[in-house]
Amino acid sequence: MLQIKTRILSSLRKNPGNKMTTLQNLQKYLDKIRREDKKINAFLQLRDEEELIEEAKKIDEKISKKSAGKLAGKVIAVKANINVKGLNISCASKTLENYKGTYDASVIKKIKEEDGLIIGITNMDEFACGSSGENSAFGPTRNPINNQLITGGSSSGSAAAVSAGFCDFTLGSDTGGSIRNPASHCGVVGVKPSYGSVSRYGLIDLSMSLDQIGPFAKNVEDAAILLDVIYGKDEYDSISESGKINLKEIEKTPKNLTIGVVNFKIQDKRIQEIVDRKIQEAVKKYKWDVKKINMKYVDLMVETYYPLVYVEFFSGTRKFDGRRYGMKIENSAGVEVLRRILGGSEITKAEHHGRYYNKSLKVRKLVTEEFTKAFKKVDCIIIPTVPKLPHKIGEKITVEEMYSYDTLTIPSNLTGNCSLSIPAGKIQGIPVGMQIICDKFQDTKMLQIARSFEKLS
Repeated sequence: MLQIKTRILSSLRKNPGNKMTTLQNLQKYLDKIRREDKKINAFLQLRDEEELIEEAKKIDEKISKKSAGKLAGKVIAVKANINVKGLNISCASKTLENYKGTYDASVIKKIKEEDGLIIGITNMDEFACGSSGENSAFGPTRNPINNQLITGGSSSGSAAAVSAGFCDFTLGSDTGGSIRNPASHCGVVGVKPSYGSVSRYGLIDLSMSLDQIGPFAKNVEDAAILLDVIYGKDEYDSISESGKINLKEIEKTPKNLTIGVVNFKIQDKRIQEIVDRKIQEAVKKYKWDVKKINMKYVDLMVETYYPLVYVEFFSGTRKFDGRRYGMKIENSAGVEVLRRILGGSEITKAEHHGRYYNKSLKVRKLVTEEFTKAFKKVDCIIIPTVPKLPHKIGEKITVEEMYSYDTLTIPSNLTGNCSLSIPAGKIQGIPVGMQIICDKFQDTKMLQIARSFEKLS
């Protein structure tokens, strides 16, 4: 420990009066994690400290020579279902508790190439099955805003780590709201990029046709920086497409913007009032227009989503048979994972009659067509991120109530549109997120709109 502090002091002497070095930034976060994460449980694993220090020193050398990448000086944590070579990629499960990543996911490779420093692996709902952060095999993640409340899930540890100030950015994955949901509850920015805009190679997926990796950050600008690094075509992911984030455009406030609002069912009307108030502020300042959008199928989102997830999750877990990776999943997983495996198995058996999965695909197509028509009339759709406030950890709620947390976030996964959650206000000290949805591959526009709202604060 004395050696480590000596290195920090040496780094301070080399950088007097200037901004924090990578090494100083790292030590600040490590100290904070040691002091506070026992109460939050955001991290499942931190990298070896000596290894981190050596890597931070190398990055600082690059910075001094002006040869460092876009993420130099930044400390990043990664959700436990995204492969990082040499770290425990457990999916917060006993099934993969001892599995170490044998390669870097494409997003991790890109981060390392831009000199981002990966500090460790964050907690999550087991195999990304959950909307609360309570389903981890290693204990729930607690909300840094209020330790009695859920963080939301499944990217619970990633949202909590940013909210608690344990790192600069984190990566999560979003299947039906798993980035935006906890971002809302924890008062941070969470981005679900357009489907196919970020490589999924190296992600242990929940549902292959819905999953997308995305960033958490303290503000829109930081989220955009990380998204810019991981965005674009990857030869290892056949559905990935070329594209980039225009960081210069994000600071410009768009003119002649039309906001679409949809009449979703919101359990807590106070949440809708906060979002409506935020929209009215923007309309008043920026002279934007608001248009009501009627959608015929919005009330079918949850019923459409879960048959797809169950079947694709069941299919994806057949490799966890106890022979190749860890333990057999049916013998080691928690209740929610088993519920989805059993449901997927039964739907698959019935599928020769076309009862569930194929019908869900048909409704998904109808939902996508509705959103495509809507985006011909409006530039974005703005709705609350979640329809109700987070419950207390351990509080008994029904499966239907738990699944309803994702009612407002599911549409973007079904359609492949980009969407994000930004803080809009608070109710009795609890953050409320506002969700901004744009058409496919309009991620820069989405970030630009979000940044404009952020400037109102």
